[in-house]
Amino acid sequence: MQLLATADLMREFDRTAITALGIPGLVLMENAGRAFVDELERTAGALNAKKIIVVCGKGNNGGDGFVIARHIANRGGDVLVALLAGRRSVRGDAKINLDAVVRMSRLRSSGVRIAEFTGRGVPGLPGRPDIVVDAIFGTGFSGNLAGRELAAVSWINNSAAFVASVDIPSGVDATTGTVGNAAVKANLTVAMGLAKIGHYVGQGCDRSGDVRVADISIPPALLRAGRDPVFRVRGDDVASLLPSRPRNAHKYSAGKVLVVAGSRSFTGAPLMTAQAALRSGAGAVVLAFPASIHQVLARRLTEVIMVPVIETGGGSIGLGALPDLRDRGGWADAIALGPGLSRDEETMALVRELLRTVDKPFVVDADALFALKDHTSILRKRTAPVILTPHAGEFASLAGGDAADADMFRVTAAREAARRFASVVVLKGAPTVTADPGGAAYVNSTGNPGMATIGSGDVLTGLIGGIMAQGMPPDCAAYAGVFIHGLAGDIAADRLGMRSLFATDIAVSIPAALSRLTPFHETR
Repeated sequence: MQLLATADLMREFDRTAITALGIPGLVLMENAGRAFVDELERTAGALNAKKIIVVCGKGNNGGDGFVIARHIANRGGDVLVALLAGRRSVRGDAKINLDAVVRMSRLRSSGVRIAEFTGRGVPGLPGRPDIVVDAIFGTGFSGNLAGRELAAVSWINNSAAFVASVDIPSGVDATTGTVGNAAVKANLTVAMGLAKIGHYVGQGCDRSGDVRVADISIPPALLRAGRDPVFRVRGDDVASLLPSRPRNAHKYSAGKVLVVAGSRSFTGAPLMTAQAALRSGAGAVVLAFPASIHQVLARRLTEVIMVPVIETGGGSIGLGALPDLRDRGGWADAIALGPGLSRDEETMALVRELLRTVDKPFVVDADALFALKDHTSILRKRTAPVILTPHAGEFASLAGGDAADADMFRVTAAREAARRFASVVVLKGAPTVTADPGGAAYVNSTGNPGMATIGSGDVLTGLIGGIMAQGMPPDCAAYAGVFIHGLAGDIAADRLGMRSLFATDIAVSIPAALSRLTPFHETR
């Protein structure tokens, strides 16, 4: 699984490599610069005769930029180093590399020029470079840009050139992905040593472009997860988790799911949740729903076991259904609870009683999340696991705070909520982040904007419930379900386009997503 670094963690890895292993900082900087140029050439093509501007700050990110300028010139590029500081303000390893570029620029036909910009603007830069390299700020930056750096970022974003950022686009917070007043919008970002959280969350996701990770010779033994790790989930991670089905399997040994969903006003949600649970590979799915919508569902569902239950006067599941649901919950391997239930007070009381008295794994979504507002102690008292799947608005209602903050700081928000509620938390969004009570967080790598459509979350709930019913641990079931859901959405978008995507298109594409991950295999 791909480990993602915070700014502090990456700084610690660099410091340990230098102090404990004796790898000089100059070596790391040289390796970073050369690796960057290799990735740039692989992406943008041969650099020979191209006009390239390397915009450098005075810190170590600028030091990488000086190395980059030298290597680009050696490969035949026409390079201008735009230094956003006076030369005397550059210190340490960065100064050594700046001095090397200065000496190189004095050689006839070296291909390198240097321009210093010490005022507020960046006048004199050529208007039509082929490539601009952003080496202004690195992973230590947070907050707002000002002065010449702000002017430089504005110029870069308006240059119409191919833009490549060193480690992280300048202006993006490497830990949170937040952007203050401005940030570089890169086509390519070459991350040094490890990708950063900020490449994939918040505004950093839109600013980073194609992210490549460069080996700068920090030993892999150092680049290991510590406390509260953050991972990016990829296909191989999920494929290795998918359960096999033995030859002697039968429908009740392949995962049994109870779906408790639906109301008179929301008849589509239970249908999509139940279908997704079946599509996940679960052998048997029982759908419990208010009796008055039986005919509506019967027209659409054939493979699901349908159980009409006692309802309220408003057409939602009533407390009188509790004994039946307890019995069926005891039969199930996992329970998917919430889609389309409505927020009727009696139904909300039913949700709480199910969570108090049925000791089976739950996936809790949608209206069932609102039943837990001011009642989250129920979650901490349970022994069987719970997976909560809120979007930012539901998260704010459940955990308190502001939905915009939850959306912006999604890794931190999901992790803190998972600990607080002793549950796995799936904070849906772009990207979806899964966190477990132990502090680990998982950033999803699939999905597209077309999936922002009503019912998409209902499909996810059924999918996660179906996977968990097949024996996958709750944290793995959560992030694997999120990945498969996103992949199914990508497959559907390839076929139909993002603009016209329906939630049912995602559900129908689940088998293709599972097949793409790994062929269905049997235990012999």
